[in-house]
Amino acid sequence: MSGLDQVASGGNIIDCDVHPGVPSLNALMPYLDAHWRDSIVERGIDSIETASYPLKSPLTARPDWRGGEKQAVTSPEHVARDVFGALGADMAILNPLYGVQLILNEDMALALTRALNDWTREQWLDRDARLRASIVLPMHNVEHAIDEVERFAGDRRFVQAMVLVGSETLLGRRHFWPLYERLEKLGLPLGIHAGSSYRNPVTSLGWPSYFMEDYAAQAQGFQSQLTSLITEGVFAHCPALKVVLLESGVTWLPPFMWRLAKFWRGLRFEVPWVDRPPFEIVRDHVRLTIQPFDAPDDARTIERLMDQFNSDDMLLFSSDYPHWQFDGSTAMPRGVSTAVTQKIKIDNPLATYPRLAEASS
Repeated sequence: MSGLDQVASGGNIIDCDVHPGVPSLNALMPYLDAHWRDSIVERGIDSIETASYPLKSPLTARPDWRGGEKQAVTSPEHVARDVFGALGADMAILNPLYGVQLILNEDMALALTRALNDWTREQWLDRDARLRASIVLPMHNVEHAIDEVERFAGDRRFVQAMVLVGSETLLGRRHFWPLYERLEKLGLPLGIHAGSSYRNPVTSLGWPSYFMEDYAAQAQGFQSQLTSLITEGVFAHCPALKVVLLESGVTWLPPFMWRLAKFWRGLRFEVPWVDRPPFEIVRDHVRLTIQPFDAPDDARTIERLMDQFNSDDMLLFSSDYPHWQFDGSTAMPRGVSTAVTQKIKIDNPLATYPRLAEASS
C-alpha cells in the first residue's frame, strides 16, 4: 500500500509543517516573466533571507538535516529520507518560507510569490505524490491574494493558504474578509505561520537585539492575531473557516484564552457577534501544530496541559522539518495517550484538511 493510500484509509502520520528550502533566488527565475527576470538582474538582487529564519542559525536546521552545502531540504529526496523515512510520515504539507513577504513593491512581491508557488508545484508536488502544500499569499494586496488562491484552487494538492503571523496589519480587519470568504467556500484553511514581514517590531515594545528575542516574541504575534480574528468577528462571518497556527508553540493558548475570556465578560457589549466564550470559538475553528512543543519533558505536566485544552481535536502532528525543535527520531511529546496520539497524527489533520484524503491530481 502506498503512503497516499495509507493516509486515505487511516494510515500512520501526516506531517503538517515541513519547509522546503529554496536553494537560491536563481531557482525561481524560470518561473518569472522576462520583465521581472531582467529587473532582478539589473538591480543586483541575489537573495531573499528573512531575519526570522536566517539560513545558518542552529534553529533553522538540525546539523544532520543539512546537506553538503550546509543548506537544508533543497529537494523532495531530503523529505523522503528524513520525514517519510526516519520520522515515518506517510504524507507531508509543505509550507515554503522564503521572504517574499518582505518585499515592499506590491508588483514584485506578487511576481515572486507566484514564482514560489509555481516552483513548489513543479519541483516538489510533481515529483512525490505524498507531498501537499500551502498556497503562499501576497498579503500586501488582498485582490492579489484572492487571485493567487483562485489560481491554485483547482489543484487539490494545495490544501491551505498561508500567511505570516507578523503581518502589516491585524488579520481580523474587515478588508481581509473577501479572502476568508473565498477560503471558506473552497474548504481551504488559513495557515498562520511564525515569521514576519517586518513592517512592525516583533515585540509590542520595539525592535529586539537578538534572534532569540525575535523567535520567542512570535507568541505575542499569535496572541494578537487570534484576538483580532475573534473580536473582529471573522468566525461569526465565516462559520466554516478553519485557522491553523503553524509553529506557534502550544502552552500559551489556555492561559491566554482564560485572560481573554475574563475581559470578554466585562466588554462583550463592544463585540456582540462574539456570543460565546472565546475558547469555545477557538476549539471549533483553530488548530495548532505541535512543534515547537514548548512544555517540560514531563508526562504529568503534558497530561495537565491536554486537560486544559478540554479538546482532543486541536493539535496536529508536525516535525517542523528541518527546524531544530526536537532531538531523536520522534516529534511526539511524552505523556500523550495512545488514543490522543492517533488523533494528533492522523485524525485531526484529515478533519482539518479535507483535501488530504483525495487522490493526487
